[in-house]
Order: sequence, then structure tokens, then C-alpha cells
Amino acid sequence: MTNSWVNWAGDQQCTPAVLATPHSVDELADLLGSAGTAGYTVRVAGTGHSFTDAVLTDGMLLNLARLNRVLDVDRTSGLVRVEAGITLNAASTALHEHGLAFPNLGDIDGQTVAGATATATHGTGATLPNLSAAVHSVELMSADGSRIELNEHSDPDGWRAARVSVGALGVVTAVTLRMVPSFVLEGIERPIPVADVLADLDSFVDGNEHFEFYMFAHSPLAMTKRNNRVSRPERPRAEPIDWFADILLSNYVFDALCKLSRRQPRLVPWIHRGAAYAGSYRRRVNRSYRVFASPRLLRFTEMEYAIPREHSADAIREIKALAAGFDTPMPIEVRWVAPDDAFLSPAGGRETCYIAVHQYRGMDFEPYFRACESVFDRYQGRPHWGKRHFQTAATLRERYPEWDRFAEVRRRFDPEGRFANAYLDRVLGPVS
Repeated sequence: MTNSWVNWAGDQQCTPAVLATPHSVDELADLLGSAGTAGYTVRVAGTGHSFTDAVLTDGMLLNLARLNRVLDVDRTSGLVRVEAGITLNAASTALHEHGLAFPNLGDIDGQTVAGATATATHGTGATLPNLSAAVHSVELMSADGSRIELNEHSDPDGWRAARVSVGALGVVTAVTLRMVPSFVLEGIERPIPVADVLADLDSFVDGNEHFEFYMFAHSPLAMTKRNNRVSRPERPRAEPIDWFADILLSNYVFDALCKLSRRQPRLVPWIHRGAAYAGSYRRRVNRSYRVFASPRLLRFTEMEYAIPREHSADAIREIKALAAGFDTPMPIEVRWVAPDDAFLSPAGGRETCYIAVHQYRGMDFEPYFRACESVFDRYQGRPHWGKRHFQTAATLRERYPEWDRFAEVRRRFDPEGRFANAYLDRVLGPVS
């Protein structure tokens, strides 16, 4: 019997020699010891929401789904200790009972905390950095099974490297996160012409705590979403209304239209215009994590780049115009985040605009994504570590001012390359 693993999108898979799900950190240490004896490289898979080959290995692949507990909660300081395998949704639900919440989340919350932070997963908000910036400390297990706690005092460089590490330093077993008091968001979705949004972009981005929009190449409309805190109590919508909007229309109907476009590409412009009008005028008032995240049932692959915020409007116009030349039924997503100081954060040291492009499953993504990447390259774009790109260590090094400091930490924690694979060798370079 062989072990096999496949990601959420279904387009990355591997057959490791050992596929293991430890129940405890002691069992994890034993597994790492056996990997060393057998000469296996080791990678860790979260819930598979990465679109890259970041976790693929023919050695040992670890699943930390059973290391999923909330270990400690300090409501006064907002510091929360969780095991690495807990998902963002499970953590959010559990911590709400303690009156705490993540300050920001993306639109998918099925990822593990360790996987989301390791790849610099983010939400949107000009004053809010990505999720890894909430990491107060990291517990890291080395190849020999020993554990070390990294924070800005015990090991400043190690901490700045471990917050966004792409799994290159060892196995993250637990993290301490700095949370905020629970809050209620009012989410308003409204179609606005793309031209109007870009003409007054700073007002939209700075005038809301969280602003983002989707657009289609063949539609003049931007489907804007504004999330802002309110002092009112949460008012969940009726379940049938949520199901109709979030499941039926946004997933099942759009999935059917994408399947149709795969067979009949000439219908893409019509699908774009219809989808843009259908996703209009919605309002929600609910606890933060329920407004941030939405169900994602249809499968696709994705590329996302972080560019300096000052180039937002120009890059958005270029990508929209370029996308019209390709057969993709999928939207373009645009978000903003604040700078942070993790060595490999795509938003490190600069106010950032994220632009994401997508391709539906089974449709050729590479020509479209390569064309988009050529645009992002002109703006010194940095790829999201969990999404498709065609960069190498040689092309990325100059885009990260602290690249060499991360490499030094990596040599210190994994000198033999036990946690390397083909992806890391390609995008970070060999350990030595």
C-alpha cells in the first residue's frame, strides 16, 4: 500500500515514503528521529491550501491535524498559545468564547495557523499587516527532536525568520499569538465601476478598516467589499439567505458557469458581465471571523503578487487589460496590507497592494500567469509563498533586503537540509 497526498486544488500531489499524523510532540520527535535514521527529508502539510509544490516530498510528510489544541489564553494581555495544527476557523471559534479574535483574516479560514503564517497569508486593511505579524513567539522542533522557543528577545533574527519560513527551518509545533478583543463587523458589498474606484482609490483604501474588490476582465464593474467595526450586536442572516448567496450563487452556479466556459471559451465575456452584476448589494453584521471568511467549494489555481502600494492603480489597470486576452472565467482580486518586518514577508518594509489572478481547474493557467508575472516583475513584485509563481532564488534575492539574514538562520537551524525539498531549493536556494 502506498501513501499519497494531494492538495485542496487537486493539482499538487506526491507519494512520500512515510505519511504520518502524530498525536503528540513526543511522537513527532520520534518520527523525526526515524527520518534521520532513514535519511528522509521532512515536510509538513497543513490543510493543502497552498497552490505550489511547497510540501511535496518523497521522504516523510507530516500532518499535524491532531496537534490542534488551544494551550493557553491570557485575556488581559491578549496572548494565546495554540498548537500548530489548529485551523484559523477552529481557533477563531474557540477564542471567541474567551472574548478574543484575530485582528484580521483572509477570505478562507480553513488553513492551519502554522501553514497560514509560514506563507504570509493575509487579509486586507491598509493599517493591518499579514497574519504572521500576530506571532509573538514560535516553538520550533529541529531535526534531532529538540524544541526551541523563538521570540524577539530570545533570538530576534530567528523570530523574524520563523514568522514566515515556508517550513524551511524545522517543524513549528506551537505559536503564541497576540489577539484583540472580539469585535463585530459590518460588511457591505456593492458594485462600483472599476474606473470610479481607481480614480479615488486612496479614499476607498484609507476610508475603511478593510477594503477589497474583485473584478472581471470583461466587466466594467468592481465588486467592492468594505468591512468596518460597529458597536452594534451581531445579527446573523437567516441560514437560507446565507446558503443562497454563499453556496448556491457564489459556488454552485458559478462553478457550473466555469465548467461551461471550459467547453465554450467564447462565453467568457458574457459570464464575466453576468457574474459581476449577480454579486451585488449585500450587507452583513456579524462577529468578525464570520464576515471575513467565505465558503470556497469550486476548485481553481491561483497566483498572487505583493507590489508597492503606490503602483496599485497602474498595475490593476494593466492586469485587467491583459486578462481580457486570455480565456479565464475567474475574477481578479485586489487587497491592501500594512508593512511588517518578517524577513521573507512579501509585505516586508513597504505598504503593499496584493493582486491575485485565478484559473479554473482543468484550464491552462501557465500562459496567463506568466503574462501576469511579467507585469508584476516590473513593479518589483514579491509572490505569495503559497501561490503559483515562476521565480527562483536568483530572481527573488534582490527583492528581499533581509534575504541573506534569512539564509543564515536557515543554515543555523537546518544545516543538513533535512527540511528542504525541490521547491525550497528552487525558490530559496540550497541550504549551503
